[in-house]
Amino acid sequence: MSDVLPLVDAHHHVWDLDRRPQPWLDEPGHEPIRRSHGIEDLRRAAERPLAGRSLTSTVVVQCVASAEETGELLALAGQEPLVGAVVGWADLASPAIGDVLDGLRSAPGGGHLRALRHLVQGESDPEWLQQPSVERGLRAVQVRGLGYDVLIRSHQFPQAIRLAERLPDLPLVLDHSGKPPIARHDLADWERGIRALAAHPQVVCKVSGLITEADHRSWTLDDIRPVWDILLAAFGPERLMFGSDWPVCVLAGGWARWAEAVEHLLDDCSPHERQVVLCDTATAFYRLTDHENEK
Repeated sequence: MSDVLPLVDAHHHVWDLDRRPQPWLDEPGHEPIRRSHGIEDLRRAAERPLAGRSLTSTVVVQCVASAEETGELLALAGQEPLVGAVVGWADLASPAIGDVLDGLRSAPGGGHLRALRHLVQGESDPEWLQQPSVERGLRAVQVRGLGYDVLIRSHQFPQAIRLAERLPDLPLVLDHSGKPPIARHDLADWERGIRALAAHPQVVCKVSGLITEADHRSWTLDDIRPVWDILLAAFGPERLMFGSDWPVCVLAGGWARWAEAVEHLLDDCSPHERQVVLCDTATAFYRLTDHENEK
């Protein structure tokens, strides 16, 4: 196995509808993924190699605002060799956030907790990340050596930029590249936000979720490439990481089609650049090398 080139999927989800409801799946258009999805489903979906690489480690990411779900994901990571890290949820605005984080980290599999995430994309407050209680929570995250996954849409870049300015020592990763409005073919505001956020060196970016921001049925590589070119220019390959956003990517073609697109995007990259995008950036940010001693 030593000659297998590693591939890290920095963003995927699992859920068991018999154990925990996922209300967001009730929204129109989610019918194709409205069932339970587990690690074995991901393994089957990822059987197609990407740029000659086989999936060796993943980062499983929370779906709902539930510390209980986070505990379940940590327990899964403790038992499943493929899962190297968990991005969980906890109420950042709670006065007890420190105790909650400590409890999660001491729970089964708790050593796999590497970052927190909140669905800021669904918050109407344009300064949600600047609320004093939220900022205190994020400082508790930072003190414990954890990172923060930033999930926003294009119009929310200003608060993400202010977060990077105010907490320069908090490692940040931009989920789904800030959800560029690919289907609208209007990237100007998104590009300004990307370049401003990328000016902060503690921020890295996931190349994930792009095909679900494009037209699900008719997108082509030509729709995705302008986004890739902007990301590459703004962050450089050393601050980009591949993510499948499985199984949500099924809505727009699935693992195999997204993997094929990523291969084409990497055509002009050097072997080193491919290595950092497909493995090293995620490994460093989520400290995936630590998990071998935690299984």
